[in-house]
Amino acid sequence: MHGVIPGQRDPNRVIVFDTTLRDGEQAPGFSMSAEAKLEMARALRDLGVDIIEAGFAAASPGDEEAVRIVSGEVEGPVFCSLSRATESDIIAAHRALSHNRRRRIHIFLGTSPIHRKAKFNMTADEVLAQAIRSVEFARELFDDIEFSAEDAIRTEPEYLGDVLEAVAAAGATTLNIPDTVGYATPAEIHALFASIHRRIAPRFPEIILSAHCHDDLGMAVANTLSAVQAGARQVEVAINGIGERAGNCALEEVVMALRTRADQFGLTTGVDTTKLVSTSRLLSALTESHVPRNKAIVGVNAFAHEAGIHQHGVLVDARTYEIMLPQDVGFDGTSFVLGKHSGRHAVAKRAAVLGHELHGNALNVVFRGFKQRADEIGEIDDAELLAIIRAALEEHAEEGDRRVAVS
Repeated sequence: MHGVIPGQRDPNRVIVFDTTLRDGEQAPGFSMSAEAKLEMARALRDLGVDIIEAGFAAASPGDEEAVRIVSGEVEGPVFCSLSRATESDIIAAHRALSHNRRRRIHIFLGTSPIHRKAKFNMTADEVLAQAIRSVEFARELFDDIEFSAEDAIRTEPEYLGDVLEAVAAAGATTLNIPDTVGYATPAEIHALFASIHRRIAPRFPEIILSAHCHDDLGMAVANTLSAVQAGARQVEVAINGIGERAGNCALEEVVMALRTRADQFGLTTGVDTTKLVSTSRLLSALTESHVPRNKAIVGVNAFAHEAGIHQHGVLVDARTYEIMLPQDVGFDGTSFVLGKHSGRHAVAKRAAVLGHELHGNALNVVFRGFKQRADEIGEIDDAELLAIIRAALEEHAEEGDRRVAVS
């Protein structure tokens, strides 16, 4: 029913599972129409993600229709629908994806003590039995089945292993171990994934372990990378890190961490990183949600410099303060922001670009005027800099005339 996911048999390839249209879109402030989802899905395809979780078909008729439209009109990635561990949800997911051969169902069931009691009022044995039944039923409709033990991090490790081993035997092909509430630390994630990998891999060598980390304590990317180091070969991510509460692991951050620190990870993805900025900006436009200036990788400050020491260093050798090329993620190049922290090297360089070669006392006069104006208004754009240069050069010329008259 579905094609092999690129990299599924390559131990050095990390599968990128994008949930921007599901976990991301269901968060407050990020809701998208079917048309917006379709536009975003095309961008994700062009970006090179392996799997697109297009929505939660059973959530509403509109969500089912959006999954059907997106998976029907965009070719390339595997398309996925989320599903509770119930027959009705699984049928809804299949109905939405039935026309697409490259389809996956993503079944989730809470396994932690608090979920078992508060959400289901079920015993551990009852939850285990339901997990097995749901996967066995899904096998009648899907070849590609992902099972998520919701709130895995707060689940008893031995019981979690029992559930994951049982659903693998029932036919699950990907096992997701989510940090649903962003509670874990990198060391805990590493230990858990390593333990599950040791238990599952010998019996089910083709199974893919997946990490889905939330950012409630600001550790989603770090936890995801730690899981990868411990054997995970699928990462569940979202553009700009959008998602429930504080969000998900940001696609652009984990992908660039794997690429930039290849010396540490030795792993690759299929993402075309030069499209990261444009994809980020598209999502921002579609959801009318601002990306913070200091957002890693795609924020406007990610490759911008105002401090004079930094600007001088980058002018000499960009590697002094930039560990990535801005072009590699889709920026045109490094941006020098002229402000009160800028040095004379940056001012002189920008002035030269604007047609004014400044040296010696002329540069001193311009720089003095620049600093004064920057203290007053902050950032200095090209028009403001030209006005400063003109005023300073007039002052410089008048000083020269006075010196000639005195002599």
